[in-house]
Amino acid sequence: MTPAARIQAAIEVLDQIGEGSPAEKALTGWARRARFAGSGDRAAVRDHVFQALRCWGSYGALGGGDTGRARMIGALRAEGIDPAQLFTGALYAPDALSPDELTSGRMPEGAEAWDLPAWLIPQFSEDLGAQAQTVAHALRERAPIMLRVNLRRADVAQAQASLLNENIKTDMHPIANTSLLVIEGARRIKQSTAYQTGLVELQDGSSQASMAALDLNNVGRLLDYCAGGGGKSLALAACTDATVFAHDINPSRMVDIPERAERAGVQITMVETDELPSQAPFDLVLCDAPCSGSGTWRRTPEAKWRLTPERLEELASLQAQVLSEAAPLVASGGQLIYATCSVLKAENEAQIAAFTAANPKWVVRETHCFPVSDGGDGFFVAHLSRDF
Repeated sequence: MTPAARIQAAIEVLDQIGEGSPAEKALTGWARRARFAGSGDRAAVRDHVFQALRCWGSYGALGGGDTGRARMIGALRAEGIDPAQLFTGALYAPDALSPDELTSGRMPEGAEAWDLPAWLIPQFSEDLGAQAQTVAHALRERAPIMLRVNLRRADVAQAQASLLNENIKTDMHPIANTSLLVIEGARRIKQSTAYQTGLVELQDGSSQASMAALDLNNVGRLLDYCAGGGGKSLALAACTDATVFAHDINPSRMVDIPERAERAGVQITMVETDELPSQAPFDLVLCDAPCSGSGTWRRTPEAKWRLTPERLEELASLQAQVLSEAAPLVASGGQLIYATCSVLKAENEAQIAAFTAANPKWVVRETHCFPVSDGGDGFFVAHLSRDF
C-alpha cells in the first residue's frame, strides 16, 4: 500500500470508531477486508488510527471537522505536511481536498488543545496543578515499549545480548534495575528467543518500579488480589521466595498466568474467590485496582474518550469495595498495597484517605506517584500496614 492508501484506510477505520465501534473491532474488520495489506501496512494503519485517537480533539480542529477524513488532514498538518500532497484522488488515495478543506482548519482551543474530554479538564487542573497541561500533552504521544528482565533467567546484559541477536535493540532505563527501553525491533519481541524462553516480559517501567519498591522482607505469603493477566504477580515472583497467589474476581482474566509463569520459571498459585478465606491470612496483599487508566492513555487512547463522570464514580465505588474486601485478608503486621494506573486523586489519594478514615488502625507508610514519562505510565501506589 502507498502512504496515501494507508491514510485512506485509516480514514475508514476512524469513521467507524466515530460511529461508536470499538477501535480494535474496527481495525480487525478492516484487516479482514483488506487481504492485500501486508503486516507493514496493517501496522502503519494501526499507528495512524491510534495517534488520531490520542489527538482526537486537536486533529479535528486542525482538519476542520469531526470525520476520519478531517482528522487525518489534521494529523498531516500537525506534522507540518501539506495534506494536498497525499489527498490526490489517485489510485487508492483519499479524494483531493475541496476548497473548504483547504481553508477550514484552525488552531485547537480549550479542550481541543488538551486532547481531553472537556468535563475532565477542571479535575485534571485541580489534581495536577501546574503540571496538568504538560501531562495532558504527554498523553498525546506514543508510549515507550518497556521490557522487564526476569532475573530468575538472566541478568540485564544477557537479556540485551539475546535480544540484539534478533535485531531488537534496547537501552537500560533508570526507572528500575530490570527495565529495558526498546529502541528498535519492537514488533519482533514476542517471536524472539528472549521472550519465548522467559528472559524478558513486556511490562511498563512505572509498574516495574512500583513493585521493586515493595518491602518483601519477612513476606512468606503474598496475594495479588486483582491479578488480571498476572504481570505484577510474575514480577514479584521473580524477586522473592515467597509463595505467590493470584486472584481475580473474573477468573477468565487469569487464563494466561500458568503459561507465563512456566515460561518465566516461577510458581504462582491461583485462588478463586470462595477459596480466599481458607487461604488467608497473607503477609502482603496487592490491590492493583480497576481504574480509569488515565496514566496509560498513551497506550489506550480510546479509553479517555469513553470515560464519563458517571463511570468515574462507579470506579471509585469499586475501588473502595476492593480495599474493604482485601483488608481482612492481611495478617497482623502485614501490608496492604493499593495501586492504580491513574493520575486522578479521586482514584488515588482520596481513596486512601477515605479508607484510613473508616479504618483508623491502618497506617499509611508511604505513597509514590509515578509521572507519565519516557520510561513509564502514570502510576500511584500506597503502602499501608496492619498492626492489629
